[in-house]
Amino acid sequence: MALKQLLRSHLRPYRGLLVLVVVFQAIQTFATLTLPGINADIVNKGVLPGDQGKIVRLGGVMLAFTLLQIVFAVVAVWFGAQAAMGFGRDVRRDLFHRVTDFSAQEVSRFGAPSLITRITNDVQQVQMLVAMAGTMMLAAPLTFVIGVILAIREDAGLSVVLIGALPIAVIALGSVVRRMVPAFEKMQERIDRVNLVLREQITGVRVVRAFVREEQESARFAEANQSLTDTSLQAGRLFAFLFPTVNLIINGSSIAVVWIGANRINAGNMEPGALIAYLSYLIQIMMSVVMAAFMLSMIPRAAVAAQRIHEVLETAPTVVAPPNPVTELPERATLEFRDVGFHYPGAAHAVLNDISFRVEAGHTAAIIGSTGAGKTTLVNLVPRLFDVTSGAVVVDGIDVRDIDPDLLWSKVGYVPQRAFLFSGTVASNLRYGRPEATDEELWEALEIAQAADFVREMPGGLESRIAQGGSNVSGGQRQRLSIARALVVRPEIYVFDDSFSALDLATEARLRAALDPYTTDAAMLIVAQRVSTIAEADQILVVDDGEVIGKGTHEELIETCPTYAEIVISQLGQGAVA
Repeated sequence: MALKQLLRSHLRPYRGLLVLVVVFQAIQTFATLTLPGINADIVNKGVLPGDQGKIVRLGGVMLAFTLLQIVFAVVAVWFGAQAAMGFGRDVRRDLFHRVTDFSAQEVSRFGAPSLITRITNDVQQVQMLVAMAGTMMLAAPLTFVIGVILAIREDAGLSVVLIGALPIAVIALGSVVRRMVPAFEKMQERIDRVNLVLREQITGVRVVRAFVREEQESARFAEANQSLTDTSLQAGRLFAFLFPTVNLIINGSSIAVVWIGANRINAGNMEPGALIAYLSYLIQIMMSVVMAAFMLSMIPRAAVAAQRIHEVLETAPTVVAPPNPVTELPERATLEFRDVGFHYPGAAHAVLNDISFRVEAGHTAAIIGSTGAGKTTLVNLVPRLFDVTSGAVVVDGIDVRDIDPDLLWSKVGYVPQRAFLFSGTVASNLRYGRPEATDEELWEALEIAQAADFVREMPGGLESRIAQGGSNVSGGQRQRLSIARALVVRPEIYVFDDSFSALDLATEARLRAALDPYTTDAAMLIVAQRVSTIAEADQILVVDDGEVIGKGTHEELIETCPTYAEIVISQLGQGAVA
């Protein structure tokens, strides 16, 4: 069971705290169960005989036990909370590290909204179970067992009430808890759905407004929200049924106890204090059943959450560090694809087939092709966002699968197709790959990326605030800052995945002119849609349906590759191929 495995593995460091919780809970439960007996003695030995001194002495003892119960209950809750919060922190930490180890393949499999829910809401459900278990799991059975014994000791004749009430309570509460399991399973799925819709709408708010889809998107969110609401209400109604049921059983049992007890007192077979104590024990016994039911009602939801957590923790990343990583590379600034093929798991057709080319220091290779041809998948193989399924990607003479990951990533400066900035400042984003970079190096990278002018105009310059995802700067500015971030690292291999698409032709020309002398000792791989971006490349690969159908310089491809010639004509006109 996933819940059992998760608790066993992550509560092990808190065994000492849990032992203390058990000890203090046992003491406070003993003190609580002692009070009805003392109360009975006060009535029988103090109130009825009129012995004021006895009342005071027993009242003092009762007060001492009450204080003891309060103190140890507080201490038990304190240590239980420490263990529960530490458990939650450790599970979130392990989930976070596991997710950051995932390749793009595993992230796509789970989906970002589901991963967020698993790290936050699912962990919270299990953490709450641990916290409640620290205060209820031991107290409930102890109260039940010892309470029954003490109640029978007070008066065995009233035990007929317990014999009738306890099975009714167990059956009624058990049936409610059993019905809550599927409701909680659906609830976690509905939370995932709400997160998915909300994330899409926030991320794509500009698209929503551009196509005037606010009403339709509101309806889509309302549908997901209503589905979650309905499921939550279903679980809530079942949960709300617990306490009225218990109150009904307690009140009915109390009436029976008073009815039978009054007859026994009248017959001289029972003392009034014993009746009062028995009522107290009865309420405590029934409340222990409630606590047990409450715990049982939490277990199904926690079990569902634990299973979802377990799925993430037990999913092995497809891209893993080699057991004996290479830390010294024989070459410098070289990138080679050797008969590379790639297909996604379960896919009927390969995305890439038999891709081979080589780029050396000071040279540029460019990739162009139609949408969906496999260009982005190809460049994602260089920093090992995916691993090849056949062939090899070789950096500085060594297969990337054999290189120490930190060393590989330090060699590659990757600018993704979708520029992304982190919340913080301009400087913190530029220093993301090289924290020790000086302000002068940052400004140099900004100058090359044609971003220095607008950064100077921002309030604060390098310390200007950047919102999450770079939403407070334009697409072109975000793209130039992403390019500058890669330049700060000064890698040996630059990978630009359609990273100039948001720039106008003049800005792109200035950027490329400034970039050339800066990258003379580096290899460069560029994916582009515009012919003007790649026309000066040393070699151009034309990719179609995952295969290289043309390779050469701009002039050579115009003569030898009809597909490339068509692209040139569509963008530059018939005169460009004349």
